[in-house]
Amino acid sequence: MEPTTLPHTQSNPKNGSTDLNWINRYTQLAPVLYTRTRPTPLPQVTLQAHNADLAEHMGLSAEWITSNEAAQVLGGNHLLEGMDPIATVYSGHQFGQWAGQLGDGRAIMLGELALPGSAIDGTELQLKGAGMTPYSRMGDGRAVLRSSIREYLCSEAMYALGIPTTRALSLVTSPQPVYRETVETAAVVARTAPSFVRFGHFEHFAARDQIANLRALADYVVERYFAPAAQHASGTPARYAALLSDVAERTARMIAQWQAVGFCHGVMNTDNMSILGLTIDYGPFQFLDGYDANHICNHSDTSGRYAFARQPQIAYWNLFCLGQALLPLIEDEQQTIAAIDAYKPALETAMLSAMATKLGLPASTPGIADIANPLLTLLQKHRVDYTLFWRELSSATQLNRTPPITHWFAGDTAWDDWLLSYQELLTPDQRALAGNLMLRTNPRFVLRNHLGQTVIEAAQHGDWAPFARLQTVLAAPYDEHPGFDDLAALPPAWAQQIEISCSS
Repeated sequence: MEPTTLPHTQSNPKNGSTDLNWINRYTQLAPVLYTRTRPTPLPQVTLQAHNADLAEHMGLSAEWITSNEAAQVLGGNHLLEGMDPIATVYSGHQFGQWAGQLGDGRAIMLGELALPGSAIDGTELQLKGAGMTPYSRMGDGRAVLRSSIREYLCSEAMYALGIPTTRALSLVTSPQPVYRETVETAAVVARTAPSFVRFGHFEHFAARDQIANLRALADYVVERYFAPAAQHASGTPARYAALLSDVAERTARMIAQWQAVGFCHGVMNTDNMSILGLTIDYGPFQFLDGYDANHICNHSDTSGRYAFARQPQIAYWNLFCLGQALLPLIEDEQQTIAAIDAYKPALETAMLSAMATKLGLPASTPGIADIANPLLTLLQKHRVDYTLFWRELSSATQLNRTPPITHWFAGDTAWDDWLLSYQELLTPDQRALAGNLMLRTNPRFVLRNHLGQTVIEAAQHGDWAPFARLQTVLAAPYDEHPGFDDLAALPPAWAQQIEISCSS
């Protein structure tokens, strides 16, 4: 795989006219933190999907991103000049148990797009499903078509919802067989993020008592991504306590957004937690259909550890694991706990703000929890569809009418009482403005499991039209999209039988 040359792009209004430059600053760290690893080529690669907006933002021309060369690069068959591919090592807790060394078992970072002075300087490009690495353990390093479709669609759906996330640049397929529960075909998702560093990276070096490497990694992320912590000198406990506190607050804000939109991650292991507070590693995820706080979206999660309502608690537990890893640098247990506990007020503030916005109320409205919690109890009791409920309430509030959803509550007078109390919080003149806010907050379209499954089955038979159609609404989830009503409807009965596991 000899490097090829990246063509110059046209003038980009976001970044100006510039030549693209690929580097890899992670390789400035000690070699023990990573291994240089080239992707394993795939036969007969086809670029099935690409993210035109993201490509433009990165400075990749429309001509290049749709070219055969792009398919070869983004499928792992060629490298561009300056790319220095690596796989990184990390460890972690999986389902609450220490799993030891893990690492990028099927993900290879090609490098960073360096545009000094640009907002996208340092954007990392990673191929998921690019073949074996030194950290693949017993795996083949490949990703299958179904999991790749789910990751591509969901990461972009989350981005459109305004939730911090990694992003998907492309989806490349190959007829090469991959063996999971059945024989499937291979696919590669090219995904981007400012950084793919995880909690587990820090756990790895702390567990091995490699304090110099732990400090070097912490300094690397502080100096690149955490400006407030960078005000403290390297080697001072205050720097690493500030890092931990900032991570806790970022994580809290992300979790609040998950809970507000009804997103279940499904596998919140510490090695799946981003140090930047990004949603990362889309495996057995799900957006709630009928509201159930105890819903478990991961078929492999037999204990319910990662049930929807437990996500805030699990994030806090994971932060304790990160805090334990950073303790040798902070050097004080109480200071470490105090940094972790920045999570609690940040989560409460973010949750109250998110629920207030969903209800069309100012964040300063007193007693938001007293308004939201009885509503969630009603939704739980009657298993009301979470996304449809909020959208119907939003439309009804905007039009100053009673939402036509009373039948969802089976004559429960507690619903009538709640609705009356809620409507009394807004004068008729306020309702139109509140409804407008709600319609920009409560999406009409989310990536429901049955929609993803329908797209997957069509793509497996060579039909990518349903993929493109679904991608259209997920890219603008708050718009009405006339003619796409079927993608916003209640899920069919067969959707209840879909089981999503870690291999998905």
